Amino acid sequence: MNNQNRSFFFNVDFFTILLFLSLMAIGWFNINAAVFNEDQTLINLDSNSGKQLIFIVIAIVVGAVILLLDSKFFYLFSPIFYGITILLLIAVLVVGRNVGGNQAWIPIGSFRLQPSEFAKWATSLLLARHLSVMNTKLSDFKTLIPAVAILGLPVFLIILQPDAGSALVFTSLIFVLYREGLSPYYLIAGLIMVILFIFTLLFTKIYVIVGLLLVLGLLIYNFKRNRKLIMVFVTGFILSLLFIFSVDFVYKNILKPHQKVRIDLILGIVKDPKGAGYNVDQSKIAIGSGGLLGKGYLQGTQTKFNFVPEQSTDFIFCTVGEEWGFVGSFVVIAIYLMLLLRILHLAERQRSSFSRVYGYAVACIVFCHFFVNIAMTIGLMPVIGIPLPFISYGGSSLISFTILLFILLKLDSNRMGII
Repeated sequence: MNNQNRSFFFNVDFFTILLFLSLMAIGWFNINAAVFNEDQTLINLDSNSGKQLIFIVIAIVVGAVILLLDSKFFYLFSPIFYGITILLLIAVLVVGRNVGGNQAWIPIGSFRLQPSEFAKWATSLLLARHLSVMNTKLSDFKTLIPAVAILGLPVFLIILQPDAGSALVFTSLIFVLYREGLSPYYLIAGLIMVILFIFTLLFTKIYVIVGLLLVLGLLIYNFKRNRKLIMVFVTGFILSLLFIFSVDFVYKNILKPHQKVRIDLILGIVKDPKGAGYNVDQSKIAIGSGGLLGKGYLQGTQTKFNFVPEQSTDFIFCTVGEEWGFVGSFVVIAIYLMLLLRILHLAERQRSSFSRVYGYAVACIVFCHFFVNIAMTIGLMPVIGIPLPFISYGGSSLISFTILLFILLKLDSNRMGII
């Protein structure tokens, strides 16, 4: 064992590991609550809680192995990791199992492998490697186009499954590009597209177009002496028109029926409390019924009588809210916020640009999962089906998040070296 491996124990950020273990423990107990019945124990291997315990042990072993590897291993093998996950994403379209309308899992015996989960850290590694090359600038299209391609390829393959939730997580990595020098105008353009998409669904196209004309007129009036800027505004108006007319095509021909219904529900276009809106309504009832301190562990009625579907996975947070109440929910959210702030701290203190970029990718992925999952359970976002990191039931999710986090911990433990 070399000096780096002998000394890694003293350099590893154990506070982050403590947060990681805390979230896994919280997840294990809540998964048990979600599937509890009087005839099973906490470690019954035939139940979800028993299987999750096996996944937790595997995750801890995987994390330990990662800490024993050389830091340069992840830089050197990042193209291979990325290539393998791309092949798996292609394979899942051919031999994958369809669950809940998504063909996202490859059956391996009793275990189901979800390649999109592992593609997150593999894509983050290759993106970090690409952006860490000397003299790369995101203002240069020679750097930007390959970076977009690295992100775009897995997103395209995941959309074909179709898995909108996982695809959304990958798009969050655009904030990594922004941190590394991408023009803020790209983010502004993305925000404008989201606003136009929502307005086009809420109002008729003619109203949206008239609104854009008024905005264009005001901009031209205020900047009438700047011809170049006026040309930019006119070009933006034309592109906005094209986007508005494309919304109908995307909405009617690309989005699946259940995805359209979820968007309609969140925008208030339709009301369906006994149909498509049932899951979210029951989730909000469960969380609200917990009150300040909760009903107590294993005492949740919404949980016990299976009012909320997918309660071990996508809607695990409603179990926290019902049985642990506002205080318990606050504690869970606080642990996530501490973890995110710690990840950002680790990213900022890296001397290697490879490690720094990867650290910010980890922060983006964890935050996107955390925010979207909880916002989904309380009705602030459409139900798109992504797990709560380290808490939701599932081997692929837990192990892939462990790999994602522990690679950063390994890179940080050797931060005094330059990769």
